[in-house]
Amino acid sequence: MAAAIEIGVAIPQTALAGPPDPRAIRAWLARAEALGFASAWVVEQVLGSIPSLEPVALLTWAAALTERLRLGSAVLLTALRSPVHLAKSLASLDHLSGGRLDVGVGLGGNPRIYPAFGLVAEARAERFAEGLRLVRRLWTEERVTFEGRFFRLRNASMQPKPVQTPHPPLWFGGHHPNALRRAVELGQGFVGAGSVGTATFVEEVRVLRGILRDAGRDPARFPVGKRVYIAVDADRARAGRRLAEWFGAFYGRPELAAEVAVWGEPAECVDRLREIVAGGAGMLMLNPVFDELAQLEQLASRVAPKL
Repeated sequence: MAAAIEIGVAIPQTALAGPPDPRAIRAWLARAEALGFASAWVVEQVLGSIPSLEPVALLTWAAALTERLRLGSAVLLTALRSPVHLAKSLASLDHLSGGRLDVGVGLGGNPRIYPAFGLVAEARAERFAEGLRLVRRLWTEERVTFEGRFFRLRNASMQPKPVQTPHPPLWFGGHHPNALRRAVELGQGFVGAGSVGTATFVEEVRVLRGILRDAGRDPARFPVGKRVYIAVDADRARAGRRLAEWFGAFYGRPELAAEVAVWGEPAECVDRLREIVAGGAGMLMLNPVFDELAQLEQLASRVAPKL
């Protein structure tokens, strides 16, 4: 498989009929690596009606089953996590994967879940940014003294540091201009959400590039990706129904599938994906949500080579 842009794929992490089958995921990872995809990604949904595997645990298991694939999250809801534990677990994962980790982070769009984690939603953006600053320092400094609003450490050390230097790449998700500013301040890349359509993504990239220029950073050196829910199927009606069923379970909005997903014959999928690439995506994270192994084969043979 060859492609002019980077093609990643989403690890089968959810299943409508019950917990995802580990044997099926093992087979999927082996085939994704053999087919030459660049990376494999997870998402985070701890609370929800659809069975969904925890992302860091799944990435750690995937690291043990692969040799070449980069492994990423898009995105971890880090404001719900202790930054100290997060820094430790992700540094460990970077070691276990041999330095193949990409860390996508985001604030999340549902402040109502914060009390379930013993937190309040107020000042969540500030907590999010402060936590990531602390994570980066724990990854890069021998001793850390940190006096923040939410977190405090004195002369603390965390070992081992990540394999990648200065640390695993941080990809930021988000929609608001403030979120894009945080991406420029703290991150090394931006990943557009699967829950937004192409027009919204294109506008986010336009605003992001302006912020990068204002900050003195070269937009061409700041990678941009996009999660794309996709189904390659000659029967468009059938694929549309199955996508809507999954979107209803995962997002609670079956109608969202028609707004953001790409589906149909391979040529139609390629045309839709080219629009996203033209809008600024240098990496496509293709995310089938049913028949994942069969979809993987279709993507490798009939979609990715056309990009």
